[in-house]
Amino acid sequence: MASSPNSINRRRFLQISSGSVAAIVLPDISLSAAPASADRPNILWVSAEDISPDLGCYGDKYAVTPNIDALAARGVRYDNVYSHSGVCAPTRSGIITGMYPSTIGTHHMRCKGVPPAYVKCFSEYLRAAGYYCTNNSKTDYQFDPPLTAWDQNSRSAHWRGRADGQPFFAVFNYTTSHESQIRNRSKGMLQRIAGLKPNEKHDPAKASLPPYYPDTPVVRKDWAQYYDIITLLDKQVGGILKQLEEDGLADNTIVWFWGDHGRGLPRAKRWIYDSGLRVPLIIRVPEKLRKAALPANPDSLKPGAVNDDLIAFIDFAPTMLSLAGVKIPKHIQGRAFLGSRKAKPRDYIFAARDRMDEAYDLIRAVRDKRYKYIRNYFAHVSRGQDIDYMNQMPTMKEMRRLHAEGKLKGPEMQYFEKTKPVEELYDTASDPHEVNNLADDPKYKKVLERMRKAHQRWVIDSGDMGLIPEPEFDEMKRPGGVYEKTAAPTFTTGSGRSKESGRVTINCATKGASIAYRIAGGKSSGWKLYTKPVPLKDAQTLHAKACRIGFKDSSEAAVRLEGGHAISDIKGSEATSENIQHWTELLDKTDLLERLRKIKQLDGTGKDAVPEYIEALGDKYGSVRYWGVIGLHNSCKTPQIIRGVRPAVKKILQDPAAVVRIAAAHALCDWGEADEGLSVLTKELEGKTAKARLYAVIALNKIGGKARPALPAIKAALKDSDNYVKRVAQTTLKKLEN
Repeated sequence: MASSPNSINRRRFLQISSGSVAAIVLPDISLSAAPASADRPNILWVSAEDISPDLGCYGDKYAVTPNIDALAARGVRYDNVYSHSGVCAPTRSGIITGMYPSTIGTHHMRCKGVPPAYVKCFSEYLRAAGYYCTNNSKTDYQFDPPLTAWDQNSRSAHWRGRADGQPFFAVFNYTTSHESQIRNRSKGMLQRIAGLKPNEKHDPAKASLPPYYPDTPVVRKDWAQYYDIITLLDKQVGGILKQLEEDGLADNTIVWFWGDHGRGLPRAKRWIYDSGLRVPLIIRVPEKLRKAALPANPDSLKPGAVNDDLIAFIDFAPTMLSLAGVKIPKHIQGRAFLGSRKAKPRDYIFAARDRMDEAYDLIRAVRDKRYKYIRNYFAHVSRGQDIDYMNQMPTMKEMRRLHAEGKLKGPEMQYFEKTKPVEELYDTASDPHEVNNLADDPKYKKVLERMRKAHQRWVIDSGDMGLIPEPEFDEMKRPGGVYEKTAAPTFTTGSGRSKESGRVTINCATKGASIAYRIAGGKSSGWKLYTKPVPLKDAQTLHAKACRIGFKDSSEAAVRLEGGHAISDIKGSEATSENIQHWTELLDKTDLLERLRKIKQLDGTGKDAVPEYIEALGDKYGSVRYWGVIGLHNSCKTPQIIRGVRPAVKKILQDPAAVVRIAAAHALCDWGEADEGLSVLTKELEGKTAKARLYAVIALNKIGGKARPALPAIKAALKDSDNYVKRVAQTTLKKLEN
C-alpha cells in the first residue's frame, strides 16, 4: 500500500476478510436521508452486562435461562462472538462507532475521547434513513452521547414513541447481571434471589469452577450468585419480548440478545482472555424478513440454527446499516455479517486492554477459531494489579488472601506472577480456560509466527494508539486540557417566490458536526436530526444546536420566519469557534507510531537491548524516551549494568515530558537512588495534568517502603481532583501502614 503506515488521514484502515487488509478512503460523510420504507425491518437490541455464554442454550447445564433459550430456539445462536475489550466503556465506544477504540483514541477506561471528525454514532445513519432510534438507557461511549444520536435516550425510551408506520431501532440495556450485583448482598438483592423458584436457584456446591479459581465456599457463593442474577435477567428479557408480542410487532422485528463482555469476575471482566471477550449473541429473524436479512442463504436463519463464524463487536454497526438498507460509510472498520452488504467471514478478531480504572496495562490479542495470541507490552507488570472496584469482589479478596498465605497452586497462581510473558499462545480447543501457554513450545512455532504477524499487521493498519502514554496523548487530543466547542448553527432561507421560500437551511462551521433542530409549537417538541432544509411556516421559530463527538455542544441558535420571507436571527452570542488542529492531523505529520513500534520490538531481549534503550533517551519524542526508560528499568538487573546506565537515567530527570521524568525517578528509586527519585515523584504529584499525577502516584505505590518519606505528599493526594489518583493514594497508604 502506498500510504504511510503512520498517516491517520490517509491511513490504511482495517477491513479484514480472509486475512486480507484493504485500503480505505475516508470521505466526508453525508447524512442525506434515505426514504423510509414500509418493508424495512424493526430492530430490537436487548443487551446484558458482564455475561459470558453461561446460558442453557449454549450447553451450560448449571444455567436456568428459559426465556433466552426459547429465543435461541426461534433464532440463530452465534458461537464465536467477541468483544474488542474486556470492559464496558471501550467496548461500547467501538460498538456505537464501528471502529476500534485504539484507533479513535477511546481505549483507556473512563477517558473522554476526541475521535476524528468523520466518526459518528451509527444510530445517526439510521435516523437519517427514517428510523426511530431509542436507547434505554446506558451509553458509556467514552464520549458524551451527541444529541443527534437518539430520538429518545432515557430510562423511559421505548419504540412506542415512534410515528405510525415508522421503523424503529430500540436498545434495552439491562444491568441486572453487572459485576456489582455478584457481590451485592443487600436486603433487596437477597429478596430478589429468594423470590426465585427452587428449581431456579443455583446451589454453590454444584458449581463447576474454572481452574484459575481456588475452590472455596466464598468463590462458589459468588459463582452461584452470578448464575442467580442471570436467571433474574432472563425474566427481564422475557418481559420485553412479551411487550413486542403484545404490540403485534414480533413478525416485523429482528431481535438481538447479546452481552457486552465477559462475566464480571476476576480474570474475566477487564481481561482479554476468552473469559473476558467471548459473549452470547442470539438473533431472531422473522420468516418474512430472512430473505432480505441474508439473501444468499436465508435458510441459515431458520429457528434453532447455529453459526460459528468469527464475529467482532465492531461488526455490529455495519451489520445494522446493512439490515436497514443504509450505505456503510467507508471509514467503518467492522464487517457486516447480515443484510444486503454482508461481507466475507473474517479470519481473526482483535482485542485490546489499556488502562482499567486506576491501573495501567497494555495488552493486545488476536484470535482465530482455534488459537489465541496475546502480546503483553507491559510484560513487567503483574496481572494482579490493585483496582479498588475489582478488589471489592469476595472472590478477589479470597484469591488475595490465599496468595498471601501461600495456599494457591497451579493455574490459581498465574494471576499473581510478578511479571507476564511477552507473548502468550493458547489452543482454545484443548485449553478453553487459557492456562497452558504454548508460546515457547517449538511444536507451535508456525502458529505463533502466523498469529504474531496478524497482530503486527493489525497494529499498523488500524493505527493503534496504545503505545502513546496517556498523559502525552491527552495533551495531543486536548492541548492544555481545553475542550473545543462546536460552532453555533447558522441559517439561510429561500427568498421571494422561489420554491425554496420558507425552507430553512442550517449549517455549522465545525467540521464533522451534526445538527439537531426543533420547531417551537410543532407537533413534536423533541430534537430531530437535520438532514435537509426544514419547511418553516410564518411566525414559527426554528431552534438548532450543533454537536461533534468529543467537543462541547454549541449554544442554541434560533430563527423566526416573518412575512413569509424575512428572517429574524435570534441566535445566541457565541461566535464561530476556530478549530484546533485535531490529533489525527498532528500524527499524520510524524513517524511517532513507527518509532514506538520499533522500540517495543526489543521487549524480551534483556541486556542486549541496553544500547538501543540508551539511544532512545535522546529521541525527539517524549513517548519514545519513556519506553527507553522503561526498557532500561526492566532490562538492567545486575549492579554492574545499573551503574553503567544510571548517569543517563539521572540526566533525564529534567526531561520536558512528565512521563519520562516519572519513569526515570521510579527506576532510580528501585536502583538505590530513592532520595533523588522521590523528590521528583512528590513534585509530579502536584502537576497540572491528572494522568501524569496518576503515573506519579502509581510509581510511589510500586516502590513500596521506599515511598515512606513521601507520606505527606501521598496523604495530600487523597484530596486530588482525580478519583483514580485518590484511589491509588489510598491503596498506597494502606500498603505502607501494613
